Formats: sequence, structure tokens, C-alpha cells
Amino acid sequence: MLTAPTSRFRSFQSDPETMFCVRVRAQLLLHRAFSPSAVPRWTAGSRAPCSSSADSQDPGPSMLKHLTSKIKATGPITVAEYMKEVLTNPVTGYYVRGDMLGPDGDFITSPEISQIFGELIGVWIISEWMGAGPTPAAAAGGAGTWKRIPGCRHPQSFQSVEAQRLTGSQEWPSSDGPVYLRGETPAGLPVSWYRRLEDVPSGFSIFVAHEFFDALPVHKFQRTDRGWREVMVDIDPREPQQLRFVLAPSLTLASSVLVQAGERRDHLEVCAEAGVIVQQLARRISENGGAALIADYGHDGTKTDTLRSFKNHQLHHVLSSPGSADLTADVDFSYIRRMAGESVTCLGPVTQKTFLKNMGVDVRMQVLLRNCSDPSTRKQLISSYDMLTSPTKMGERFHFFSLLHPSRFSKPVISTGLNLDRTKSPASLPVAGFTELSCPQEVQKS
Repeated sequence: MLTAPTSRFRSFQSDPETMFCVRVRAQLLLHRAFSPSAVPRWTAGSRAPCSSSADSQDPGPSMLKHLTSKIKATGPITVAEYMKEVLTNPVTGYYVRGDMLGPDGDFITSPEISQIFGELIGVWIISEWMGAGPTPAAAAGGAGTWKRIPGCRHPQSFQSVEAQRLTGSQEWPSSDGPVYLRGETPAGLPVSWYRRLEDVPSGFSIFVAHEFFDALPVHKFQRTDRGWREVMVDIDPREPQQLRFVLAPSLTLASSVLVQAGERRDHLEVCAEAGVIVQQLARRISENGGAALIADYGHDGTKTDTLRSFKNHQLHHVLSSPGSADLTADVDFSYIRRMAGESVTCLGPVTQKTFLKNMGVDVRMQVLLRNCSDPSTRKQLISSYDMLTSPTKMGERFHFFSLLHPSRFSKPVISTGLNLDRTKSPASLPVAGFTELSCPQEVQKS
């Protein structure tokens, strides 16, 4: 039985006033490396959930029919391929829908819970921009980059909402160039939406990935007496309209490459796409400066089976009614750290409670409550604060992780000679959110 919160707090939109986000479409690093004729025998995974079928609420064209046809033609598919089809298929995928967010959808997000969340993310961005020194000042007026959901082209899609709030109007270029949406803020700042991360112009950049990585497809593996075997999705031979988990009878390319030597867990989830994207981010930060902030449900290489599904804010069977429910898997930050390599400095993960406390959430709450006289509004503020920081809610389920340029932590160069009390370079600022906040006494008392 998977342990998971009863509500899904994943975000595919950000507070448009404060959060710069990147949404990219990366190709899977690995593909299936076998055919049905090469591996005719399959065994049910010992820890896999029971078979399940589609329900009557499955909307539009049948994703289940699409998947069963695919499996019949090519054999069992990886969990990663299953997730990618279910979530991003341009015809029947879950993200094609426009009603998954909010109280009436399948999950609610941190920016929707409280204005404070977006404000503090904005403070973090400014803090890291200042911490980088005077060099990035010239790039301050550059174009911003915002995430989008693959395949989501509906006029009311999230990028349209972002553009409307940022610019009041937007332009959809007719060409197939890297920029597919652009606009301009009232202050004259150009904002552009890019199709791929590699299309974003190089230069000092700050990336924020809020509940982004947990939506990327994962490969699942299980340790057996014959070594590691990949968990696959197959048709139940007893019920042709049902799907089930099975174990590959021999090594797949993914199980040969993605499982690290010395792995102690018996069950493992690896997101190859996340590794590709993190390597891209690390390279850009290393070469051009900047920072990345990753906020997500996750762990530091300790959890095993975290793949789960949510529908109407409730846990939903992963293989049931594919395309009608959200799929997610916790981010393995130990894998993210390993993929980032030595060219950047990694901080975290720290819990959301710790991060927000270090960002000054308590001070901000004091200010809001002091200036609020409406009882219902005050009650809502307190409730949202509790939702974001309580250990039993989002406070310890959500984690923050950052990638920074190594120069961010460079020590000041001490001058020699007569000016012993001076330095050639200023001391680096503490990293907001990851360093304990120290408030002046007068602020604490107010």
C-alpha cells in the first residue's frame, strides 16, 4: 500500500507576479530494448498492485484502447512509457484537459493556497540575483521563460492565463520557431514562452521548477534472485480490458544502465528525463551563471514505491481509467544531485517548512495579520499558513533543492600591505531559504 497525502498539491502554474518557471519537453533517455518474440515469458511483479479496468468516467477517446493496442503490437511497455502516454498524449492525455487544477479538479497547488508562497519565491529569485554580484545586472531586462504543459494548446491553457496576467495581451507567432508565445509587461519587459529549454537564449538565468519533476515519467525496477528486473505494464490475459504490472524476464537497457552499483533498496524508481534536464540546467548555470530552485514532493534516496495517481483529490489506482487521473512519483534528490555533477553546487533538500521559515514566512504573516481587520480573511490566512508549514500537511512532504554556481560561495580575497582591513571582493551572501533566518529584535517584537 502506497503512503501518500490525501490531496495532490502539484502545480503547473505559478504565481505570475513572482515565479519564473521553465517547462521543457525532453526525449526519453532510454527506450525499450526487447521485442515480444525475444522474451515470451513474463512474471507478475511481487509488489505490483492488482489489475484494474477503466471506469465509465473515462473521457473522450479511450486511452485504455490506445494502450492495449500498443501493447498487443509491441509487447509490454515500461512504466515510463505508460506515464508519458497517459499524461502527455496529444489526443487522449491527461494534460490535454483544462480542469485538473483547483478545488473542483484533481489537485490544488501551493500558489493557490496562499499569496505568501509566490511572494517568498520572488524574494528568493531577487536574493540570488543580488548574491551573484554586479555581473548579471545587464541581463536583468532579458526575456522570461515560462513552463507549459506538453500538448496543451487550448485557448484557456495555462500559458494563456500567465500571459494575460503578465502582459494583458499576447501574440501567438505563426511560425514553428522556438518562441511560441510572447508578450510585454506594462513596464516594457518582454516575456517569451519557449518550446524547449535549449531554445532559451544563453545568459545569466534563474530557473524555478515547482512540482515539475514529479510529473516526469519514471522507470521502476525490482530486485530479484536473478538480479534487477524492470517493472512493465501489460494486458491481463484473464481480463483483456484490464492492465497489470509484470516483471521483465531478463535485463532491459534501462535496468542495465539506470540502476547504480551498490544500490541497497529492493525497489527503485529512476527518472531518466529528470537526469537529462538537470544536466542541461547544470551546464547552463556553470557556463553562464545563475541558479535553479527545485520544489517538489521527494526524498534523498530513501523511498522505494512512490508512483501514485490522484483523482478528485483522492488516491486512485495507477492503472485504472488511464488518462482520467493524475500520475506522480516522488523526486529522488540523491539522483538529481548525482546528475548535476561537480560543475555546480547543490543545496538541500530541505523541507518546505524549513525553507519557508528561513525565507521569513513568519515575519510576512505578522505583517499581513496586522494589516487585516476582516475576521474571515484572517482565518483564511492562518489556515493557509498551517497548510503550507504543518508537518502533517505540506510542511514536511514537500522539499526544496537548489543548484548554484560555485562562485556563489567564493571567499573574499583579503588585501595585503597597508590596507589589511579591506577586501578585494565582498563576502558572499547567505543562500535564502537554505540558511537560518536571523531577524532583528524589533521586527520579531512587531
